[in-house]
Amino acid sequence: MQRFFKKDYTDIYLFTKLMKYAIFSDIHGNLEALGAVIYALSKEKIDKYLCAGDVVGYGADPGTCLKKVKQKTSSIISGNHEAACSGLFPLENLNENAASAVVWTKKILKTEEIDSLRGLPLVFENKDLAMAHGSLDNPQEFCYLFEPYESKETFDLLKKNICFIGHTHRPRIFVKRDTIISLIGDNKLELNPDYKYVVNIGSVGQPRDGDPRASYCIYDTQKQEIEIKRVSYDIETAQKKIIEAGLPRILADRLALGR
Repeated sequence: MQRFFKKDYTDIYLFTKLMKYAIFSDIHGNLEALGAVIYALSKEKIDKYLCAGDVVGYGADPGTCLKKVKQKTSSIISGNHEAACSGLFPLENLNENAASAVVWTKKILKTEEIDSLRGLPLVFENKDLAMAHGSLDNPQEFCYLFEPYESKETFDLLKKNICFIGHTHRPRIFVKRDTIISLIGDNKLELNPDYKYVVNIGSVGQPRDGDPRASYCIYDTQKQEIEIKRVSYDIETAQKKIIEAGLPRILADRLALGR
């Protein structure tokens, strides 16, 4: 059975400590991209690593990526690909290439790895932030938030100042000022305590915003600052692995395009 919600209020020390978070999402079995992000973050003095789901799917290294993310992060939530691999999300709700990748991934992963995916929560919350793969409202449906108006229900449910999401593979920052929700064009932002924010952190392993570099986010609670950052990685090796694994060719080709 999938856990709906995870709250992390167990460490009293965390209530007073100012934290520097690394948050990333949508790795999609791309070990080369994940390695580049972890290396870049090793220079940032990060206190906690969080993953907003879709560690698996599309790419050729789901098991190794899953292992590395579990070793590095304090919390992982489920994306639609984890849910599909563990039988909690219908394959019919995925496009043909995504469904093919899920079928392949299920053959590659060990039974205990699939069982671990089934136990991932859909929503995470601690004293500083909330996190969901697609949205806070009906998170098990994995809705996409492309435009500001689509984030209204998530803002309505948000008890913190900030929520981090992934799923669209496109980094974006939505801000709610009073009742007005708008899109912010900057990738680095100082937070206003009177506003609320929904931050799409983009994708590590399959960006779709026209920039093929891996995307990730840093949230500094001391500076009250968020920054979406990019890092280059060995795309050719990731492509070669996908092709050699017999996965759909488009999953390799699109990596170089960032689409």
